[in-house]
Amino acid sequence: MEEINSTHSIWVDDAKCIGCVVCMHACPTKAIRVRNRKAVIKDEQCIDCGECLRVCPHQAIVPITTPSSDINRFKYKIAIPSPVLYSQFGHMAMPDEILTILKELGFDHVYDEALVCEMTNLAIEEYLDENKTPRPIISSTCPVVVRLIQRLFPSLCGLIIPIEPPREIAAKNLREEVAKERGIKKEDIGIVHITPCAAKMVSINHPETLEKSFLDGAISIQEIYNQIMMKVKKSKHPVMLRTQNQFSGIGMSWAISGGEVKGLKYIHSVSVAGVLDTIRILDDVESGKLKNIDYLECMICPDGCVGGPLTAENRFIAKSNVQRLTRIFSGKEQVDQFLVKRLYKEKFFSFERAVKPKPFPPLDANRDKAIRKMELKEAAIKRLPGIDCGVCGSPDCRTLAEDAVRGDAKIEDCIFIAGEGKEKG
Repeated sequence: MEEINSTHSIWVDDAKCIGCVVCMHACPTKAIRVRNRKAVIKDEQCIDCGECLRVCPHQAIVPITTPSSDINRFKYKIAIPSPVLYSQFGHMAMPDEILTILKELGFDHVYDEALVCEMTNLAIEEYLDENKTPRPIISSTCPVVVRLIQRLFPSLCGLIIPIEPPREIAAKNLREEVAKERGIKKEDIGIVHITPCAAKMVSINHPETLEKSFLDGAISIQEIYNQIMMKVKKSKHPVMLRTQNQFSGIGMSWAISGGEVKGLKYIHSVSVAGVLDTIRILDDVESGKLKNIDYLECMICPDGCVGGPLTAENRFIAKSNVQRLTRIFSGKEQVDQFLVKRLYKEKFFSFERAVKPKPFPPLDANRDKAIRKMELKEAAIKRLPGIDCGVCGSPDCRTLAEDAVRGDAKIEDCIFIAGEGKEKG
């Protein structure tokens, strides 16, 4: 079994992996190789998008999240569920009932993140009002998009809006409030995010823009889904809109692609979902084609967070559920605009440090050697057949050539090159 690397949100279970190369071909950053019939993840290239997790036919790609039992080490336990959680139970439960059930499962306090999503919308507008250029400004909500930009589009790091995602803002506020109101030490308060994707775990363990995350972990929706569903089915309470005016329809819409920009007054905004479309539109941003767009919302998962790999409900059904809830709770704004303006000026929403570029390593740190290796790589590419079969254990011929130059593979790993040698022999 491969040793678990805490700097990423996934690992490979060698006992289940058969080296089928499906995950390798799905990886958008070419971070996976197959060596000795086992998938190997290259740490410096992985962005934790979860595409390998989605496609693995043998469940050999394992997500890393916080076990629900781990939260018990804290004296006071707080859950901040993603708005996606409300979409997982069809018409059987409303948000208030789901939050009540979370408390029954052992949390001392639960908090509706959707409300902070609405607050963040207002904070984004404040930033856009103050900063007229450059454009487009890119959302910081999806941690995978941030990592993608750092590695594939490092020149765009300065366009990422320096506002923390709602999960961190909510945790920051709760730790202060609960400690003060209940007289509890901050370190005795455990705050976990209930998440649709494992990438949130990386942003907690290794935050890019904070010295230390305000969250203590992330529990997957899949892990607690059955416990909640069992209580929903046993519930004797009628499905009523008991707290209709206490939930944010604007915030709930963040669960699906386009939900973030929907809550903005800036109409020249664009939303994109899915890793390949995200890469395509970032290509356009890098080439200067989208300067007339104010704000760009990119979500790695298809259809947004409802398409996260750690959800339980079919994403199309979940999306429909979110749209229904948004209509139900879209009566009026739930946030005090003057409070948000004050907090924004106090930099309550702001990054502690800027996002820094982390491009893939060059062929060699020495410039002359790097040029020579580039020449060797191009020569190797000309020798290879260019059919990108992946049998060699690299995702395509170009990558095999680079792996060979780096010393991580041999050009003879290609079955066609190896076959040429046998014919000559």
